[in-house]
Parts: sequence; C-alpha cells; structure tokens
Amino acid sequence: MNLSTFKIFRDLVETRSFSKSGALNSITQSAVSQQVAGLERRLKCLLVERGKKEFALTPEGRRFYEGSRTLTDAFNGLMAELQEMSRRITGSVRIATVYSIGLHELPPFLKQYLKQFPLVNVHVEYRRSNQVYEDVLENAADLGLVAFPEKRPHLEIKPFRRDRLVLICHPRHRLANFRAMPIQQIVGHKFVGFDPDIPTRKALDAIFKKHKITVEQVMEFDNIETLKRAVEIDIGVSMVPFSTVTQEVRNNTLKSIDFTDEEIFRPLGIISRRNRVLSPAIKAFFDVLATEPKDGSQPGPDVSH
Repeated sequence: MNLSTFKIFRDLVETRSFSKSGALNSITQSAVSQQVAGLERRLKCLLVERGKKEFALTPEGRRFYEGSRTLTDAFNGLMAELQEMSRRITGSVRIATVYSIGLHELPPFLKQYLKQFPLVNVHVEYRRSNQVYEDVLENAADLGLVAFPEKRPHLEIKPFRRDRLVLICHPRHRLANFRAMPIQQIVGHKFVGFDPDIPTRKALDAIFKKHKITVEQVMEFDNIETLKRAVEIDIGVSMVPFSTVTQEVRNNTLKSIDFTDEEIFRPLGIISRRNRVLSPAIKAFFDVLATEPKDGSQPGPDVSH
C-alpha cells in the first residue's frame, strides 16, 4: 500500500465523488472504484456503504479516512519543510476565481509571482462564486478568490482588495452627461444586472432597497464580460467595479459615472481550507497577493460575482 492510495481515498471522502477524486489524481473514476475495492479486500472490511443515494462511510471507512488524512498531512508537511530548507520553491498552485477577479484583478499578481517563482505551475480555473467555495472545500483548488466572501465551516477568509462600484452606460445615454451624480438618478432606468444568486447582485439589491431605488431589470447575466457587452449596445445601465471597464472607458465604448452621495465598495477575499498544510508555493502566493504589484499596476475596482 503506497501513499497515493491514502491520498485517493482521502480525496474521495472529501469530494464525496469517485469522478472528482479521479480527476484530482489523474486517474479514471473506474480506477478509483477499483482502488477502493482492492483496499476493502486487503483490509477485509467495507469502507464505503453501498446502496445509499448519498455517499457514506462505514465506521471502518471513517477510521481509515482519519488515518489517511494524518498520513497525507504529515507527508505534505515534510515536503513543505524540505522545500523551505532548500529555498527552492517548486510544485503547483491551483486557483479557483470568479471571472471579474480573475480577468481584472489577478493578472498583475500572477505576473509578479511567476517572475519570482518560475518553477511553479499556476493553474487558474474560472468559476461561479458557489463553485469556487466547493472547489476549495473539496481540495480541487488550493485557494479561491471571491467577492463578498461568506463565512463557511472549514474555510478561512483573508481580505484581498476593495472594488469601487460605478455606474456604466452607453456614451450617448442621457446619464452620460454626468461625471458624478446622486445614486437616486438611477431610478426608473432600464438596468442590466447579475443573476439573482450572484453575491454582487444580492449586495446591489440591498443598496437599492436602502436608497428606495426601483429599476427595471431588463437582462441578467452570470459574468461581467457579457454584461458589459449588453450595456455597450445601450440595452440599459449597470453598476460594476471601475477596474473592469477601464479599457472600455478609454476606448469610449462605455461611460463610467461616480456617485456624489456615497462611495460603494465590493470586498474581495481569498478563501482556503482551514487547517490545511500549505506548500511553500501556496504560502508564497499568499504573500504576493498581500502586496501591491511591483510593476506599478494598480488593479482597481471590479465586479462580477
């Protein structure tokens, strides 16, 4: 029995999925099933309960999972310690991020990180907000980047940045004459928004309720890039982080307008699994995210999920 067997079983329990465990270990779903069956024959006991709709462990399976977690944590800790002793950072970092952060906030940090640690393989997965949480909890991602981070069991949250929200509209829209305006000016205008389950949509709904603002939601999208295209063809106005529209504003395909009565921000957070052993590569990535990019880039405000 080798260490990969323990890791495969641990991933199976934490993801509650034979296919996801296989993907994390570069093997097929069938191979994971065969590994479990082989373990059960060798140990002469059942580890996974059969015939139930939801994934469940036997008492022996729960104990074997605890041992698998202890062994793999010890091994990962040892490898991390040896890397730190050699001061040679290698390995991989898997990031799950919502589109707006991944496309508009993350690039200068990635550039800086890869310049400092060229031997590390960084994989970025663009996901909806709820999927980012799932990926981190299931160990499919080492860390996640989300807006309006939520406290959840087994997760740790570190603040990342704050996005200043602005109104955007077509350059010929009647609101485009404003450089700044009271937020109440939005009342009655057609509005292009995010899907109802997106955290930023929930936050904007709360802001509108606070200011007793009524808008006509004419379209809803799950990502900021499609939303911007709708505003560019004058379907309606919207509210997004400024950093996500700097190019469009510069090219005069969109107009951005500040608010005179208050500044509205969207908090961004870094989520990771609590009590997980972090490799030197992941620790170094956290360190880079905690600093301003050295190339002078200023990834400003943003919005999407």
